[in-house]
Amino acid sequence: MTDQYYIKRALQIAKNGLGQTRPNPMVGSVIVLNDQIIGEGFTSKYGGNHAEVNAINSVTDKALLKEATIYVTLEPCSHYGKTPPCSDLIIHHQIPNIVIGCVDDNHEVAGKGIKKLMEAGRNVRVGVLEAECKAHHKRFFTFHNKKRPYIILKWAQSIDGFIAPKTKDEQKPVWITNTYSRQLVHKWRAEEQAILVGTNTVIKDNPTLNVRDWTGQNPVRIVLDRNNLLSDQYAIFNTDAETITFKDHTIKAICDHLHKENINSIIIEGGSKTLQLFIDANLWDEARVFSGKIKFIDGIKAPKFDGQLIKDTTILDDTLNIYTNKNR
Repeated sequence: MTDQYYIKRALQIAKNGLGQTRPNPMVGSVIVLNDQIIGEGFTSKYGGNHAEVNAINSVTDKALLKEATIYVTLEPCSHYGKTPPCSDLIIHHQIPNIVIGCVDDNHEVAGKGIKKLMEAGRNVRVGVLEAECKAHHKRFFTFHNKKRPYIILKWAQSIDGFIAPKTKDEQKPVWITNTYSRQLVHKWRAEEQAILVGTNTVIKDNPTLNVRDWTGQNPVRIVLDRNNLLSDQYAIFNTDAETITFKDHTIKAICDHLHKENINSIIIEGGSKTLQLFIDANLWDEARVFSGKIKFIDGIKAPKFDGQLIKDTTILDDTLNIYTNKNR
């Protein structure tokens, strides 16, 4: 097998940490000897073991490590945090070969882990499936390099381009998509650290913004309420999760505050005005747009944006298009 094969495997198992490791990156690690995988691991819930530690711990006969190769999606850390440095553990177990997907450019690491391994006489190869590894660690890199969360826009629109009817009779959402698409949205909520809506969405829909149709942690709820229109009668202020209220709608200020709060990813769930604020500020990374078969004829128009389509799929009679920001 090739180095690319084992890094792919490391990326595959790394995804088991999605939604659990934040604010740490969800790293995957594989240990190989004579073309056989003898150990695997991914990053534990925040405060627990890093991927390399779990991979090393999974190897029954530690003597084998002296002849093995360890594969890791991100440069092993070199500093003390909640846990000791992974680079030190690799050196301690005398693992001779280290293959790394991409460099950790967080200033606390930024090549220091690689330098430490090389100075200890280890064979280090860097940049195997680098683009794939950087994409996998997009939340972590955006948080550290751009000093803001990774921002995902999400909305559903009718077949004629509206996200909601102009008027409605009840204080709840008008569903555009099917139950399977809605379940996927709850999966996404469990994967990201925070979720944001504006005042109008809270007043019109009274959403809880928690994880219901999937297993996972509720995101931190962010609500924009410049004019103090919201009271604790709304479901968004229940005890399901933490709720943060912003009076300042300046998107840069919001992003700065979320960075200080150590929030590394957020879903913007609308409505159209709130979504457009992020689009107009060019502060978004990904847009996930559902299109259902329902037709409104008239209503609130979907946001306008310029994105590069990277994926399109169907979920029964719904269409899901995923875009990245071409202007980042």
